[in-house]
This record gives sequence, structure tokens and C-alpha cells, in this order.
Amino acid sequence: MAHPTHKSQEKTTSKSATPSHFDAHQPNLTLDTHVILPKSTRNQIDECLARLKYHRKIYVDWNFRSVDPMGMSAVLNFFGAPGTGKTLTAQALAGTLGMTIISLGIAELESKFMGETAKNIQAAFSAARENGAVLFFDEADTLLGKRLSSVTQGVDNEVNAMRSTMLIELERFDGIVIFATNFARNFDEAFRSRIGYHVRFELPDMETRIKLWDRMMVHEIPLGEDRDFMLQQCAEASAGMSGREIRTGMRLALPKAVIAAQGEDAKLKFEHIASAIADIRLAHREVATSSGHESTTNRDAQTAKNLLGLN
Repeated sequence: MAHPTHKSQEKTTSKSATPSHFDAHQPNLTLDTHVILPKSTRNQIDECLARLKYHRKIYVDWNFRSVDPMGMSAVLNFFGAPGTGKTLTAQALAGTLGMTIISLGIAELESKFMGETAKNIQAAFSAARENGAVLFFDEADTLLGKRLSSVTQGVDNEVNAMRSTMLIELERFDGIVIFATNFARNFDEAFRSRIGYHVRFELPDMETRIKLWDRMMVHEIPLGEDRDFMLQQCAEASAGMSGREIRTGMRLALPKAVIAAQGEDAKLKFEHIASAIADIRLAHREVATSSGHESTTNRDAQTAKNLLGLN
């Protein structure tokens, strides 16, 4: 696996060899500076970080690879509700290790041509190998799902080929791979056994919500009430919200403060944030009401077909 301390200057992206969306970049984020997580999640991340930092010592210097050759690659799965910091943490983990990262979602892998999605997966691993980069797959539930046992048409064969390619590439790769998924229970057992760490991303607890609101409430924003009072009230009012939703809440609250003061001597108050939180919760209820009750299995199968460009 690429040693985390051998970084920066040696890692340049070969743009001629791989598609531009497989380019590696150096994150300007670190775990300590940019990521706020519940303690339970952060403890798991710190364990992963320690393993990655000392991976070469354990597997090469201490020769643990002789009895655990499959462990030469470090495969992590970040799972949990949307907006809980999985993508941000992947970027910051690479930044903390001083490594570049290649971030890929469904759009970067999908193809309208039979067999091309599997080739894109191969190209992604090749790009990560050439650049010594962390390889990050966002929204990876479809990629890691169970292979179809009842193959009835070409589409099913393509889904299985895509997942088989992912398994093969994971076996060959000796770097760091991070998957971000919403669920961990729908995985093919072959993938589950190759993932070294499953890290659950929880919704922020009270302490974490206070820290998140404190981060969002940048000091240039004029406040109409005591800061500590506002942070406490905001944290209590936003129970059950994700970090992304808390950021959205602040984004919605600031215009409310300006409009209420008609632009003159505007100051942010808790009432503006409370109104924004109410807007977010109302939107969630309306979306939930309008959504159908499509089964997880059917949704996963359809997503896989969309990924392959086969509708």
C-alpha cells in the first residue's frame, strides 16, 4: 500500500492515461481542523487513521502480509444517513495522511455502452495506483450489492460483471479504498469480507450539534442575542438533523435576518434559525408524503441498471 508519508511531490496525475474525472487532487482539509463528528464515529476514524499510518510497518517491516496477503489493501466503508459527513471525512482523511484522492460517484462510472462501466472501474483503480491516491467511491451501495443469482437477461449479466470487476480490482489493489454508503446490510458477503473497517456515521448528538452551530455561526455574523444562549437553543431545536441540514439551516436563516431588519443593522437571532429549521422539517414531511413505497431491492436493481445506462 502507498505509504502515507511518501506524498505530495511524487504524485502527479497522468491525464493522458485516464479520463479527466479520474484525476487525483490534494485535499486542503484535515480531520482535526475541518471535521466535526460524534465521539463514537471519531474514535472509529482515529482507529482507521492509526492503522493507515502504520500499515507499512505492520505489513512490510513486520511481514504480517505473509499470513494476511488480502490485508495489503486498506478498504473502508463509511455508512450512515445522508449529510452526516462521509464525503467530507474521506477528503479530510486523505488530507491528514498527506495523500491525493480520486473521488468518484455514479455519474463518473456510468456508461451507456455494454461493458464500459466495468472498464471505468478498472481505469479508476489504475489511476489511483499510478498516483498513489486514495480511491473514494461515493454512493456505492449499488456497486457493493449482492450479485444476482437468477440471471435472465443481458442487463443482469452486466450488473454481475460490474460487481465482479470491483471484487477483482479490490484484490489486486494495495492502496486505500473508501466507500460511502447509506446502508451496510445489503452488501454481497464477498465485499463485506474485504472491507477492513465499517464506520457508522451517526446523526450528531447534542454536544456535536453545539459544535456544528458554533462552526456555522462565524464570528463576522452580528448576533442579536447571547452566543451561548443561541448555540444551546439551536442545538436543542435541531435534534435529529444532520450536519448538512444544520448548514442549510444557517443558509436559510441569514436572509431571514436581513429581510426582517430591511437590511439596516441586521442581526441574527434564534427566531430566524428556528424559522429555518421549521422550513427544513416541513420540506422533509412533504417529500416523505409524496414519495412512493418502492422496495429497497427493486430500487437497488433499478439503480444498478441506471448505473450501466441500461433502461
